[in-house]
Amino acid sequence: MGYEYEVGDIVKLKKPHPCGSLEWEILRVGADFRLKCAGCGHQVMLARRQVEKSTKGLRKP
Repeated sequence: MGYEYEVGDIVKLKKPHPCGSLEWEILRVGADFRLKCAGCGHQVMLARRQVEKSTKGLRKP
């Protein structure tokens, strides 16, 4: 099941962030993704493969 990732989309990942949120906003798309936690605002960079592997759902804004 492939998703079309775009900046501004909300992605739901399998494991929760320590703040408890499962949802992340996509800030950058490429070989790496920059994601911002919807709960606390923490930003992380993850490899595309890791994001694709752990995605449970995708919401368009």
